[in-house]
Formats: sequence, C-alpha cells, structure tokens
Amino acid sequence: MTIRHLRIFIAVAENKKMSLAAKKLYISQPTVSQAIRELEEHYGVKLFERLSKKLYITEAGKYLLFQAKNLVSQYDNLEKSMKENYKRETLRIGASLTVGAILLSNILNDLESYNPNLDTFAYVNNTSVIEKKLLESNLDVAIVEGKIKSHDLISIPMIDDYLVLVCGIDHPLSTKKEIHLSDLENQKFVVREKGSGTRELLDEFLKLHNLKVKIVWEASSPDTIRHAVINNRCLALMPMRVMEKDIIDHKMNVIFNTTNEWNRYFSLVYHKDKNITDSIVLLKDILKKYKSPNFNVSELSSKLILE
Repeated sequence: MTIRHLRIFIAVAENKKMSLAAKKLYISQPTVSQAIRELEEHYGVKLFERLSKKLYITEAGKYLLFQAKNLVSQYDNLEKSMKENYKRETLRIGASLTVGAILLSNILNDLESYNPNLDTFAYVNNTSVIEKKLLESNLDVAIVEGKIKSHDLISIPMIDDYLVLVCGIDHPLSTKKEIHLSDLENQKFVVREKGSGTRELLDEFLKLHNLKVKIVWEASSPDTIRHAVINNRCLALMPMRVMEKDIIDHKMNVIFNTTNEWNRYFSLVYHKDKNITDSIVLLKDILKKYKSPNFNVSELSSKLILE
C-alpha cells in the first residue's frame, strides 16, 4: 500500500465513479481498478459495493477514507515543509586556528553576500583535527595553514602567508638591527600546540638549524600568545597577519627571515570523492581575493633581519 494507492482510493470515493477518478488523476481507468483491487486484497475487505454499475462505499471503506485523507494530508504537509525548509544548502566549513582568527569571518560574509540562500556552519581547530573531520565527512571543505597528510584529501594552495618572529619592545633583541641564529639560543618561546601548522613549521626550523630554545608557554589562542610576547618577554613565530596591528602600533618588533623559510600558504582542502557543489566553487573564487596580504613587512620601521 502506497500514498498513490490512497490518492486513487480517495478520488474514487469522492467521485463515485472510477472513470471520473481516472480523468481527474490523468491516469487510465484500468490503473484505477487495479489500485482499488490491490487495496482490497491488502486489507482483506471490500471497499466498495458495485450495484447496477454504481459504486457504494462500505463501512470499511468509510473508515479507510477518513484515515487516508489524514495520511495524505500529513504526507503533503511533510513534502511541503521539507522542500521549503531544507532546499537551502548548508556548507560546513572547517578552518585552522590562524585562518579562523584572521580571515574566516570575512570569508563567511562574502559567501552570504554572493549567495543569500546558502547556510554555513564553521568549525575552527588546529590542522590535524580539521583533517580528521574531513576524512570522517563531518566537514565539507576546509581552509588550513598546515600540511595535509592524508592522500584521500585534495589540498589546493590558495592564500599566500608568511610567518615572522616577534618580540616585545622591551625584549633585549628588540634593540638589535641584525639577529643571528646564535642570538636565539636558549631564548624563551611561546609556541602553538602540537598539531598546529605554525608549530610544525617552527619545530622543523629548530631541528634544521639545531637550535635549542626554552619553551615556556604553549597555547592555541593567538591572543594568549601575543600577551606572552608583549608582557612576558617571550619570542613567538606567528603569522604576520595575526600580529599586524601590534606591530604597526609598535607593541612588537619583527624578526624577518630573509631566507623565506617561513613563507607558506593557506590551502583549500576537501575529500577526493567530494561532490564539488556550486557553493564550493564559489568559496574557491572568494579565496582568490585574499591571496596576498595587504601590507609589507619590509615597510615596517620596527623590522629586524634574521641572518
């Protein structure tokens, strides 16, 4: 028994003739007869008496008619509700912590501006957690600064970024015009948590140059890190975009790596089997406008040079 069976039955009961029901439903009369016969066989009762070529609904038929109208009405309401409330697409976007702090809000506003019918859900965590969410299909797409390790994920570089070493204006290194690697030995550092792309880059740098530093803070919050730099005489390797305001306001000094070892990019990431919807294509187009930072570290009067 299906909703179609009930619609045909209701039409026959209301029109009292199978031919009129068939005409109203734009189907053949044999199709109507078969549907009524299947209903009667299904329930094991007669729904209509056929007397002198006329149809008379039985008591069982009257009961079914009442229930059928309720069921069909509920079904139609469900169809209408689902189409009205869920025809809007929801795009689940993941972002690593740096992206979440400096770009995600503007990106979401752009998405809403270009497609008002698109709903978004944003999730921010470090790169390794975001990668796991993508693999488990808990996110549709993500923008991250860290390296993606799974071969099941596609990673497309989209946004240029670079990191700088920063210190407070009262830090001993802030008065030096040139910083050598030996100057960083045993310095206090505040670092990002394990799993962060920024932390991974710093660890690689320290290992490559065989540098020993004192890690005295570990934090996932950029705001916590900036306070440790400004108030606790710590060094930190951080994205220039995050520290821009403090640097411009002369609360921090920049130690800029001239070898470009700290250059990187933010990538658009999604599963290789993901259906690429129009909203994902739109997101990709929006990211292009953020490709380059709107400032240049070399123009800042407080910069120092790492050699």
